Amino acid sequence: MSAPAAVLFDMDGTLVDTEVLWWETADEVAAGLGHRLTGADAPEVVGRAVADTAAHLIAVTGRAADALDGVAAELTASFFRKVDAGAPLRPGAAALLTALERSRVPFALVSASPRSVVDAVVAGSLAAAPFAFTLSADDTVRTKPHPDPYRAAATRFGVPASACVAVEDSPDGTASAHAAGCAVLVVPSLLPVEPARGRTFARSLEEVDLGVLSDCLRRPDPEIPGPKPA
Repeated sequence: MSAPAAVLFDMDGTLVDTEVLWWETADEVAAGLGHRLTGADAPEVVGRAVADTAAHLIAVTGRAADALDGVAAELTASFFRKVDAGAPLRPGAAALLTALERSRVPFALVSASPRSVVDAVVAGSLAAAPFAFTLSADDTVRTKPHPDPYRAAATRFGVPASACVAVEDSPDGTASAHAAGCAVLVVPSLLPVEPARGRTFARSLEEVDLGVLSDCLRRPDPEIPGPKPA
């Protein structure tokens, strides 16, 4: 079975356990605006770009639109401080990246986080990972859930998006990769992701190897793991 031409990894919640840090950041900023986050806010926070979350906080707190830039800047600065203090890798992430490197399968990072945050994580928790390149929210006109980041990554590799496997954890990231034409391996974290054609599911990166990634390219229908055997 042919290996992927490239593997495109999401960062937050997929390779590093930063979704909880992002939620904490958004909750702190929201509290400063007089709002406490609940599960109803999750679709506008988890896996979303800074600008999207800032716009949501402005909307739910009734602040003027001209406060958007200030809220976005506060979110970015606070999240950066948390990430810079150390973001743990997700289980299985280091082993999978090492296996791809040994198999000479190229891989890149495709994130909806700002460049400052991506660079901090790559210099810290992911310092040992030889990414071909990294893409942040600042590197395309539109970020996730739009397909632009994954299309840009495939173009950088000089291959069709359909020859790439994207590894994602969130609904927005999955939608981005799916719309770009990538096969998608979904390892959900905080929010469930809907099954769809071209999406394969795993419980953890610990279950993923090159064979699983290669199989994603030829599986037209979603495969959802059932209960683990006793």
